[in-house]
Amino acid sequence: MTSRNASPRHFLDICAFDSDTLRHVLGRGADLRARRDDVRTARPFDGKTLALVFDKPSTRTRLSFDLAMRQLGGETIVMSGNEMQLGRGESIADTARVLSRFVDAIMIRMLDHDKVVELAENATIPVINGLTHRSHPCQIMADVMTFEDHKGPIAGRAVAWAGPYNNVLQSWIEAAARFDFDLRVAAPNTLSVPVEVRDWAADAGARLTVGDDPFAAVEGVDCVVTDCWISMGDDENDNRHNHLMPYQVNSTLMAAAPDAIFMHCLPAHRGEEVTDDVMDGPQSVVFDEAENRLHAQKGILHWCLGAALD
Repeated sequence: MTSRNASPRHFLDICAFDSDTLRHVLGRGADLRARRDDVRTARPFDGKTLALVFDKPSTRTRLSFDLAMRQLGGETIVMSGNEMQLGRGESIADTARVLSRFVDAIMIRMLDHDKVVELAENATIPVINGLTHRSHPCQIMADVMTFEDHKGPIAGRAVAWAGPYNNVLQSWIEAAARFDFDLRVAAPNTLSVPVEVRDWAADAGARLTVGDDPFAAVEGVDCVVTDCWISMGDDENDNRHNHLMPYQVNSTLMAAAPDAIFMHCLPAHRGEEVTDDVMDGPQSVVFDEAENRLHAQKGILHWCLGAALD
């Protein structure tokens, strides 16, 4: 197991890092992707174990972290909240202390962001935020990697978001400050970016524009992004869908951004936030984006565990 120390390297939110560190993580992920066959032979994580803790269902997060760790030579153990004493009232702090004695790192997907932070505060091993209701940092690292695969450096470019404020958009906003790109958000006023988040963005130097016109938002951008209209933990109601229908990413909206790629973190609700012709169309890079979860997260794991490439 990894050595226990007072300051393990956690990966909880993009805003917690400076630009150079995030660039280092992405660069490491890209290098591991380019040298994947050599890395599998070298097995830099041989003898290390990653605990994958899921409070909610997962496809891409589970597959990508499991495979990332295994392809780097390590092992994984998958646990759900219901399978652990955590689901029966054991404290987060005690869970962190116990897991720290058995494994080398923890990836946790749990809606309660404060509990994930508490887990990290009490763990003596790295903790990675696989998704909370507040943020989704690993996804946006993969998104920046995907953007740069198709469009080159993201600095100075423009990204548009069509749809409600949620955890994915929160991490996009943090990324705009750290990776130096313009982010234009189009959302109905009732589901838009909270004032305190806009204030943080301004203080952090993010070039964030918030409005309610999706066509104005996408004009001249390099990338259009959306996400499910109802995220885990949100209340489902028809009124929300009615408010958001004007923000659907369809062929008409993408025609207003002819040079843009389209991204969606998946799963997509086709016919709601995005139409089939966009998902399956020439501007879509959603499946490259999904694959890059694997590669970006290798970079994150490598940074957290401090492994050396042989």
